[in-house]
Amino acid sequence: MPRRAGASYPREVTTTTSAPGPLAGAVPIALLRRGGVVESAHLGHVVLVGADGAVLGGLGDPDALVLPRSSLKPVQALAMLRSGLRLGGDLLALATASHSGEDFHLRGARRVLESVGLDEGALRNTPDLPFDVELRARWQAEGRAPERLAQNCSGKHAAMLATCVEAGWSLEDYLDPRHPLQRAVLEAVRETTGASAADVEDHLTTDGCGTPLPAVPLSGLARAFSRLATAGAGTPEHALAGAVRDFPLWVGGTRRDVTALLRGVPGLVAKDGAEAVYAAALPDGRAVALKILDGGDRARPVVMAAALRALGVEAAVVEEQSSAPVLGHGEPVGEVRGVEVPLRGGPESDEPAAQRP
Repeated sequence: MPRRAGASYPREVTTTTSAPGPLAGAVPIALLRRGGVVESAHLGHVVLVGADGAVLGGLGDPDALVLPRSSLKPVQALAMLRSGLRLGGDLLALATASHSGEDFHLRGARRVLESVGLDEGALRNTPDLPFDVELRARWQAEGRAPERLAQNCSGKHAAMLATCVEAGWSLEDYLDPRHPLQRAVLEAVRETTGASAADVEDHLTTDGCGTPLPAVPLSGLARAFSRLATAGAGTPEHALAGAVRDFPLWVGGTRRDVTALLRGVPGLVAKDGAEAVYAAALPDGRAVALKILDGGDRARPVVMAAALRALGVEAAVVEEQSSAPVLGHGEPVGEVRGVEVPLRGGPESDEPAAQRP
């Protein structure tokens, strides 16, 4: 459309494509069909990796630079364990969580703090209402204000504070990127994802809850989950994977799709993140990471289901999450479904998306 005389346009319109991130190389990875017509498409990237880290297939750019958001929490928790955190079981799972804000989640975060002589006043995460839609509406109806403990990252923040106590580090500035805890996190990110120091450091920003957030290649995020899923007994990675597998309710919540997936696929290690990032790994080390460009959650579970089906996973929950209904006048008239994810060497291996290194 031609510009009107005298109209002003934001500079970002002309510079977005030159910025690092997932825009370049994105392809349709989920389609919305209504009445048999493709009405909408979600663009993004999907990568599948093997236990050896090799790319097995995918859509878009496997090495797209992404902000992993809360999908990074298991790696952050790994850095905490290496730094002296003494948590296990449900509370270790809570350290990796974007929890729904259910009562047991809040009690768990308090338990973590109390284990090192602290209370919720030590938290520095952003106050919020519970993540769960029904609980959020109930809090609003009751006139309750946002709280740090109710915010979905409070388990991670409580564990960060507990780590600082165990390591003898300062508490007030635990979110500072220069703090020893956050330096340990960045070192764990570089090690597990294979991200370059430039990617991690040059694009370091702040997550919604206040913690430092690095950028990593999407394939690196998948490799980090592969490493967690295959770690040997007695390692911090093995402890983390066991906690996520054994306590899926603590990773998400009663009505969360990530919890249903963890429950329904034996041995899976998975974590969802804001802006439609998602990573998962099977016990044999094959792993998936995805990023949906529009940042919306509608397509995130169906794309993960398509990726797991490409890896040969057969489970009722994968079938259930492989499509989401589209309603018209309250009745199903279509669906959102992930695009089939090709494997390298398969019949679609000559397509550009499957040729990317």
